[in-house]
Amino acid sequence: MHTYIFRRLLLIIPTLLVVTLIVFFLFRLIPGNIVDLMLAEQQEGASLELSRAELEHRLGLDVPIYVQYARWIGIAPYPDTGLQGVFQGDLGRSLWTDRPVRDEIISRFPVSLELGLMAIVISLLIALPIGIYSAIRQDSWGDLVARTFAILLIAVPMFWVGTIVIVLPSIWWHWSPPTQFVPLFQNPIENLKMLIIPAFILGMGLSGIVMRMTRTMMLEVLRLDYIRTAWAKGLSERVIIFRHALKNALIPVVTIIGLQLPFVFAGAVVLEQIFSLPGIGRFLISALSNRDYTVVSGLNLFVATLVLLVNLGVDITYAYLDPRVHYK
Repeated sequence: MHTYIFRRLLLIIPTLLVVTLIVFFLFRLIPGNIVDLMLAEQQEGASLELSRAELEHRLGLDVPIYVQYARWIGIAPYPDTGLQGVFQGDLGRSLWTDRPVRDEIISRFPVSLELGLMAIVISLLIALPIGIYSAIRQDSWGDLVARTFAILLIAVPMFWVGTIVIVLPSIWWHWSPPTQFVPLFQNPIENLKMLIIPAFILGMGLSGIVMRMTRTMMLEVLRLDYIRTAWAKGLSERVIIFRHALKNALIPVVTIIGLQLPFVFAGAVVLEQIFSLPGIGRFLISALSNRDYTVVSGLNLFVATLVLLVNLGVDITYAYLDPRVHYK
C-alpha cells in the first residue's frame, strides 16, 4: 500500500506540470490582455501613468511566454523581485493587487470547502436512500418517480435555479437570501443561513448522477449468488441490503463522488458569484475578467492538486470497501 501511494504521489508531479502548462498558455490566447485593461484604467483618471513597455516590464510580460512559465514554476529567476516560484511554494502575486496568491487562496478556500462539503453531504443524503429504494422496488411507481426525479436533477442547470431563487422570492415576497458573509466560527447560525441555500442547490445538482449509479449498482449486486444465498437462509431484507449488498454496491458510487469534485468546484464558481460568497470560485471569475494571469495559474494548480489527491483517496478507499482489492 505504501509503495502504491508513493508511486501515485510521484505521478502527480508530471500531471500537474502538463495541466499548468496547458492553462498557462491557453489563457494567454484569450483576446485582450491585462496591459490593455490597465492602460484603459489609466485613461479613466488613475494617478499612475505608465507606458505599455513600462507596464509589461513591471508585470514581467516583456519576455517570451516560455520564460514567464519558467519563472512561475521557479526554474528561472524573477529579476529584482523576491518571488521564488512554485517549486519553492510561491504561487506569485496578483498582477492587480500585488497580494500573494497563496494568501488569497488560504483566506478564501474555507468558504469554498464549507460549501462543497455541505453540497456533497446533501447530495448523499438525497441520492443514497432514493437510489437504494429505487433498486429494491424495481419497476414500481416509486422507482419510476425516483428515476424521473434523478433525470430532472441532472437536466436542470444550477445557475438557472440559483438565479430563480434570488429573483423570484424578492419579487413575490420581498425576500432574498442574505448576501453579507459571516465566517463560520464568528456566527455559525448566520453562516449556515447564507450557505444552506447554495449548498442545497449544488447538492441537488450532484445527487442525480449518484442516485442513478446507486440504483444501477444495487440492482447488479442484488442479482449475485451470495445475495440469493442470504435470501435463502431467511435473513431479513434490512440485513441483506445494508450489511451485504450496500458495501459492494458503493465502490462505483465512491468513484463517481470522487470524479464529481471538479463539478463541485465548477458549480461553486457560479453559485459563489450568484450568492456573493467570498470563495475561490468568485475569486477565479474576478481573475479571469481582469486577465490576472498569476492568480488563474495559481488557482489552477491548487484545484488540480486537490482533485488528484482526492482521486488518490478514492482509490485507497476501494481497499476498505472491497477486501479483494490489494495495492502493491
